[in-house]
Amino acid sequence: MKEIGGFIEFERYSDNMLHKNGVKLNCGRNCLAYVFKVKKISKIYLPYFLCDSIEKICKKYNVKCNFYHIDEKFRPIINDIDVNEWVYVVNYYGQLPREYMNSLYEHHHNIIFDFTQSYYEMPIKNAVTLYSCRKFFGVSDGGIVYIDTSHFESLEYDQSFERMHYLMGRFECGASAFYSEFCNREKEFENEPIKFMSKLTQNILCSLDYDCIRKKREKNFEVLEKYLQKFNRLKLAKRDGPFMYPLWVHNGKNVRKQLIEQKVYIPILWPNVIEKYTRSYLEYDMAENILPIPCDQRYDEDDMLTICYLIDNFMKERTV
Repeated sequence: MKEIGGFIEFERYSDNMLHKNGVKLNCGRNCLAYVFKVKKISKIYLPYFLCDSIEKICKKYNVKCNFYHIDEKFRPIINDIDVNEWVYVVNYYGQLPREYMNSLYEHHHNIIFDFTQSYYEMPIKNAVTLYSCRKFFGVSDGGIVYIDTSHFESLEYDQSFERMHYLMGRFECGASAFYSEFCNREKEFENEPIKFMSKLTQNILCSLDYDCIRKKREKNFEVLEKYLQKFNRLKLAKRDGPFMYPLWVHNGKNVRKQLIEQKVYIPILWPNVIEKYTRSYLEYDMAENILPIPCDQRYDEDDMLTICYLIDNFMKERTV
């Protein structure tokens, strides 16, 4: 029997969530695992410029990996792919043009598009497309996959309440006090089985004002582009609800260090690339020197101007 009475629980929301028509799973990594099982994939081409968690999933599900390079516009450099082989294409910072991705899919249907950095980009029609919720919103887990086949064994629902502590802690106390807990939670996903997205995460995702969030991200991105494009080796296009502002400079390592000293936390998104490859790889340069500047809904124009001011000073000091 349903419980009635007692203390009031977390509020329930019913507004539509973005990507409600995708298969909602417990994390982005398991969206890929789900694809492997449904599509019975045995071999895949991965970009060198990628976090090692993807390669670990491939090994876990006995999927053979080959690797390919990307160019300075994040486009895959791939030749002689067999029609039955699969390719993993990342829409880095949402910067791959829609027409280009459509063209890729027209020439080779066995593509998995990784949209974990482009949540507001709609899926490529008929193509497998992956999303990660926690890269854009204040949730502890959650991933979505669009796939033309959804015949899969029954899954249990994940539970998120024990993962929410570091999010609540950061809300009231700041990031640094809960960073280690965040890292520990990240590691847990390596062994997490495929499950449906938790009801708590779905509930939170149904509460969001997606249009407001999108506009805040776009405005912040525009401010950063206005003042930082003079330093940027990338020519950036405007995108819906951007992930971060990628600033590619020649001395990114030093600028990152100086920003962190000012409590502006700029991550290295894929440190494994630096550890695994040499400086002769373009991907090494990208991993070390592209600064992913936060431009999300937590911040406003004044925050962006502060970041621009700091970077401008750091760059001037370098030229003195």
